Amino acid sequence: MSAPRRRIVQGLTWISIALFVVLVLVVMWQVFTRQVLQAPSAWTTTVSQYLFIWLVLFAVAMVFGERGHVAVDFLARLLPRPAQRGTAMLVEVAILAFALLGLVWGGIRGMSISFDQAIPGLPVTVGQMYLALPVAGVLIALFALEDLVRAARGEDMLGGDDAQAEAALEAAGADTTDGTSPTGPTTQKGA
Repeated sequence: MSAPRRRIVQGLTWISIALFVVLVLVVMWQVFTRQVLQAPSAWTTTVSQYLFIWLVLFAVAMVFGERGHVAVDFLARLLPRPAQRGTAMLVEVAILAFALLGLVWGGIRGMSISFDQAIPGLPVTVGQMYLALPVAGVLIALFALEDLVRAARGEDMLGGDDAQAEAALEAAGADTTDGTSPTGPTTQKGA
């Protein structure tokens, strides 16, 4: 994982943690006002819904950055190396297209349509709350573009448990760039 990517993923991790903490506090306040004070807070339901959306979008971007997303690659691993590279590139192009068209373009379009719609009880508009869509889309697109370049070069595309093991080795100070690990040699794709 490149250094800029690692910093972005760390930033997304902290943003996701902060959003989750605020979400829990808002929901706890909602329960307290409803059950204890018998006077439900009017703003908590709306705020918790938007916090949850932002949390999900930024957490998804973080998982894409870590390459920890679900990948069903059983059939792809049975293919010869050139076909594996082509499949990996096709997957990254599909992710890039969805991020740019669905999240960025769709998010900007949604923002423009609803930018002036007020949210009752809150000092923000619906359009401002939709800002999470294009921001997450740009981040996912950047990650997909980097992964597409790596796949085109035939570099090893670690995902899931392999990426976590690589991160643990890097944190421990082990050099994982030479194709070996403390537990033995690893296979290099594209070699």
